[in-house]
Amino acid sequence: MVKTSDFVLAPYMQRSDRRATTQILNTVLPYLGLWVLAAKAASISLWLLPPIVALMVLFLLRCFSLMHDCGHYSLFRSKGVNRGVGFGLGVINSIPPYAWSRDHAYHHKTNGDWQRYRGIADFLSTEEFAQLSPLAQRLYGLLRQPIMTLPGGFFYLVIQPRLTLVFGVFELIGHGWAHLKTDGVRNLGTMFSAHRSKYWQTQAEFWDVLLNNLCVVASWVLLSYAMGLGLFWSLYATVMTLAGAIFIGVFFVQHNFEGAYAHSTADWDYLRGAIEGSSYLDLPPLLKWFTADISYHTIHHLSEKIPNYNLAACHQANRHLLSEVTTLGLGDLFHCSKFILWDAATNQLVPVPTKPGV
Repeated sequence: MVKTSDFVLAPYMQRSDRRATTQILNTVLPYLGLWVLAAKAASISLWLLPPIVALMVLFLLRCFSLMHDCGHYSLFRSKGVNRGVGFGLGVINSIPPYAWSRDHAYHHKTNGDWQRYRGIADFLSTEEFAQLSPLAQRLYGLLRQPIMTLPGGFFYLVIQPRLTLVFGVFELIGHGWAHLKTDGVRNLGTMFSAHRSKYWQTQAEFWDVLLNNLCVVASWVLLSYAMGLGLFWSLYATVMTLAGAIFIGVFFVQHNFEGAYAHSTADWDYLRGAIEGSSYLDLPPLLKWFTADISYHTIHHLSEKIPNYNLAACHQANRHLLSEVTTLGLGDLFHCSKFILWDAATNQLVPVPTKPGV
């Protein structure tokens, strides 16, 4: 059995501020420029927009991938620079990056442990699924069909972060009101500072969520005024929906596939989770660039400290140790989409039973 020490990883953890800066410039500037181009093109003919929108989606994918690296503190050498740049990319992606990266870090710590982490769509075990009513079972399968990544992508990027702030603030107000009724204003400040929300874990996460929402909503208002409400939201909704759907689809096939490592906590192994619970997504070179080489996902799970610009080289250097890694292509998405239940008895992902109530 291969061991972690067999892999050559440390040399590829070296970060380069020059390469990171180049990546930010060749990603963010074209993306912003495409928005200007789209506004100009729309004034001439709407038929000019489809190729521009396609490029906007691809560059937004890359913005998200670079934000992901910043969340691991692996893009730049400085933690502070990663936080600052990551925040800016979070505004572009409409996602509060600090809170997102904490959730994502939990995924890395538990990859392949399906008792603790149930994937991107809160997948059920076969036992939990069997306890649902036939209608709920059908709804469960329907909501996890590939087509649902379209509304799911829009919700994930545009709506959910706003709801997080709104629900969190209402929760905080309710907590404060209950305190006022019992203790008055005494220790009110201490109560607020000690409050633990289910929508964010720390005060730093709260400020990240708040500032991200303020910047995102402000950008919506300004761009709606500059471009026109209809044009801006038509473009924005299309780009965010398609990009979000691709985010979800890529993440899904990297972890939900036939034969994926899916164990309970008791016999879970981190290394097997990285090697057998993460696929290698064989993408065309252009798509590898737009996704910042996240297709080398096994290497990424072996060490999230490896920056995206070193993943391919690290994968190549360790190829002889990766024989157990499942290789998938874009055409495998629909086959993988069946594996949305975890069978704890057999430690594997399985499709939904064909007959409701089974």
